[in-house]
Amino acid sequence: MYIYGKSTCSMHLYNLTLQGQTAINQAIQGNFSGTPKSQEIVIGRGSALELLTLDTVTGKIKVMCHQDIFGIVRSLLAFRLTAGTRDFIAILEGFTMPRKRASKDFIRHSFDLFGNNPETFGKTGCRRIVPGHYLAGDPRGRALMIGAVERQKLVYIMNRDSEAHLTISSPLEAHKHHTLCYAMVGVDVGFENPTFACLEFDYEDSDNDPTGEAAKRTQQTLTFYELDLGLNHVVRKYAEPLNDPGNLLIAVPGGNDGPSGVIVCCENYLVYKNLGDQPDIRCPIPRRRNELDDADRTMLIIATATHKTRNMFFFLVQAENGDIFKVTLETDEDLVTEMKLKYFDTVPPANAMCILKAGFLFIAAEFGNHELYQIASLGEGGDDEFSSAMGFGENDAAFFEPHELRSLIPIDSMDSLSPLTDAVIGDIAREDAAQLYTLIGRGSRSHMKVLRNGLEISEMAVSDLPGNPNAVWTVKKNIEDQYDSYIVVSFVNATLALTIGDTVEEASDSGFLPTTPTIGCSMIGDDSLVQIYSEGIRHIRADKRINEWKVPPRRQIVKCAVNRRQVAVALSGGELVYFELDLNGTLNEFTERKLFNADIACMTFSEISEGELNSRFLALGTVDNAVRIISLDPNDMLMPLSTQNLPCPPESILLIDTPNEDGKGVAAVHLNIGLQNGCLFRNTVDNVTGAIMDTRTRYLGTRPVKLFKVQCQGRSAILCTSSRSWLLYHFQRRFHLTPLSYANLEYAASFCSNQCAEGIVAISASTLRIIAAEKLGVAFNVQSFEHKLTPRRVAVHPTMPCLVVIETDHAAYTEVTKGLKRNQMALDVEAMASDENEAQLAREIATNLREKQLDERVYGAPRAGYGKWASAISLVSATTGQKFTHFELPQNENANLALVQFSKHPDAVMVLVGCGVNELLNTQEVNPEDPNYRQVRGCVYTFHLSPTGDRFDFLHRTETPLPVGAIHDFRGMALVGFGRFLRMYDIGQKKLLAKCENK
Repeated sequence: MYIYGKSTCSMHLYNLTLQGQTAINQAIQGNFSGTPKSQEIVIGRGSALELLTLDTVTGKIKVMCHQDIFGIVRSLLAFRLTAGTRDFIAILEGFTMPRKRASKDFIRHSFDLFGNNPETFGKTGCRRIVPGHYLAGDPRGRALMIGAVERQKLVYIMNRDSEAHLTISSPLEAHKHHTLCYAMVGVDVGFENPTFACLEFDYEDSDNDPTGEAAKRTQQTLTFYELDLGLNHVVRKYAEPLNDPGNLLIAVPGGNDGPSGVIVCCENYLVYKNLGDQPDIRCPIPRRRNELDDADRTMLIIATATHKTRNMFFFLVQAENGDIFKVTLETDEDLVTEMKLKYFDTVPPANAMCILKAGFLFIAAEFGNHELYQIASLGEGGDDEFSSAMGFGENDAAFFEPHELRSLIPIDSMDSLSPLTDAVIGDIAREDAAQLYTLIGRGSRSHMKVLRNGLEISEMAVSDLPGNPNAVWTVKKNIEDQYDSYIVVSFVNATLALTIGDTVEEASDSGFLPTTPTIGCSMIGDDSLVQIYSEGIRHIRADKRINEWKVPPRRQIVKCAVNRRQVAVALSGGELVYFELDLNGTLNEFTERKLFNADIACMTFSEISEGELNSRFLALGTVDNAVRIISLDPNDMLMPLSTQNLPCPPESILLIDTPNEDGKGVAAVHLNIGLQNGCLFRNTVDNVTGAIMDTRTRYLGTRPVKLFKVQCQGRSAILCTSSRSWLLYHFQRRFHLTPLSYANLEYAASFCSNQCAEGIVAISASTLRIIAAEKLGVAFNVQSFEHKLTPRRVAVHPTMPCLVVIETDHAAYTEVTKGLKRNQMALDVEAMASDENEAQLAREIATNLREKQLDERVYGAPRAGYGKWASAISLVSATTGQKFTHFELPQNENANLALVQFSKHPDAVMVLVGCGVNELLNTQEVNPEDPNYRQVRGCVYTFHLSPTGDRFDFLHRTETPLPVGAIHDFRGMALVGFGRFLRMYDIGQKKLLAKCENK
């Protein structure tokens, strides 16, 4: 998603990426990190790679690494060298250079997404004769084959150098003229010469035959290529014609793991083939029983996944309607005797599927969100199993009954905005901030997604408090505790301590003073607590002994800072008192106090570096618009090191360490200052001298900015509160400052329990909330509203918070047509009954056909024949997604949309829907003499949109000679385009009135 702009003097386009690519084109799994028994997923998103890992405890997918490759990810492959312990990634990239500079294609191999070894194999971009569309690897990691759509194939030999680093040989050619390639895979032949299988089509005869008869006669071939490692060349070993055209190849494990060979995914069939004496094993792809799909439509496999262990292997194949089947092979020694297919489950259609050894299935969806499932069983239930040994004939089909998820359990989901068909931006919901209304998806799995700038927050718990709290902290009892023990809430005149367990309850023996408000509290030492209040410091020992330090007469503590071994308090009048914990666990006051010329407004310690006992710096802000770095070194204790002047008094201050990406070297120290004017200052502090430099400013809101330290993915982060809450965190090698899509917070602290490892406990008004930010790196919070058909266009009501959405699908039925077809199928079943017993059974089947309907959001909509259209228009609330009015157009009408204000009715808004009736996508195959041929024409529907935005009313329908392609409001009339005609219409009582026309 991009924002474009134009300068005033000359046109200069620029863009700002608000949301990166969310579609996943490629996905592979493997052990890329080298960690024993671990598995990661690498996905290709257009021009970027991402390394995903799975938290098996929470079941959440985490993005561990994002790497832009400045090219197009065309293919991905995971391979492992012989006797290797980690997998490499082979990446086929296409580069498009600007202007006259050449384009180049590269093959890269990498294990950490950073180091790479590019090999150039093309210089003319992503073209059909440039290799890169197909990528296959020898299962033993000895060679790679890359192929183009047409003619060219190259083979690379993988090897190691003297330092055990991966090397790539020069390419070996395996070209064949006049050949199209449909699929490519590496065949598992053990440690024999590497062999690759390709689906090819020889079009030489077809090119020379203008009648097209040769193309109909020519069969697709399954071709095997062998790399002779001794002679260092590639030979075309064997080619076999196929009776049914195929689109995918699946490699079957070989060597000691299986029978080797390939499974060819053909139209309506799966066929196992292998070299030698192996006969073909053929099994039909099952179809749904009693489905409304067009009977002439073929069934294709679109995605596959292979799971192999030491004792067994199986395949998961997905049909284009989303049904997954488990495929197993029965063998007799080295020969396959039987192929079995069993219905597994139904998930969204995928571009790629990955089975993880931990028992999870990742679906990189073709349209809509990407899903992660846990495999609960391997499909050993009572579903029908189909076998090649059942004796299916040439045109016989197998049928099954789909069911709800049994073998898979949904675990996590990754948002996707693909495909994005239309979008509008504006404050349509009247929230004082712009929203993006996007139309996403295809068919019954479509959505209208509302994108709001902000980080999505998961709410764990909300509790009302007895009064209005002003601060909250979390503390542990012991340094060895994994989770927090207390939530401490401060009120105007009291302090409440709550214990953290399975439930949160009031603590009776915490040792905190309950009759006074708390300024700060923390664990100190190994097992002690400290409470700081206006009259003094309360040191609570593990054995409940209490030591107190009282402030001097007529003085009060106004601010404090505390860590595990140090306490600093600011007294009224600008006096600073510093304490340190000795080896006996006693807090000792430093002999000298520091007096400043202005009152202290905020203060914080720097984080304790590794190998040290105490913080090196104390940062404090004063009301004279300054921030000072104070040394805590014993040689120059409490001496000022540097000063930062500010435009207004500071409200809060925080020092945060940012470790290096590789974990080496000294962490960078960042000084974060929240100002009373709503700005956030972020500076870098020198680790040695304490000098303040590199100031950066960001405006956060109209209220003073308060800063609170929290945890995000094991790193320190900052929650900033103003008129809106923000989260400043480090993610994927850069800092992110993102607003929260949540209620405004007033005070916060980090929270850790067995239910929420990295949470936030916060105060909002009179409630205590426990929340968590899980989807880091995402700029938008997404709210989804479902649609039954693919939404194509959206228009905004000019005065009310609602939208008009047009939905259109090709090869689809309307709801009315679906009901008619179900009723006709039921009547046909009843008519087939010949006696009373059959009639009773037929009535039960007919009733089931009429009443039982699959959830189309899960199983997809029935697929009609080509030339069938379903369309609808909806009036949708911009805030709740509720459909106020829904109008379904007749069967075989596709539509587009425009809002028009006619000059005759200046106060009324009309919705004009232009349609194509009986429109076909491929007009070259139309035969007007066909008895099923229907005249192609068009029409325009006119609706009146109510001023309150709660409904629209149908007025009339206007016929046009051709399908309507575009409608636009123009000078108080409607400008309609159809074919090569442009016609102006005005509003009429019974139809639109044509005023003028341009041919």
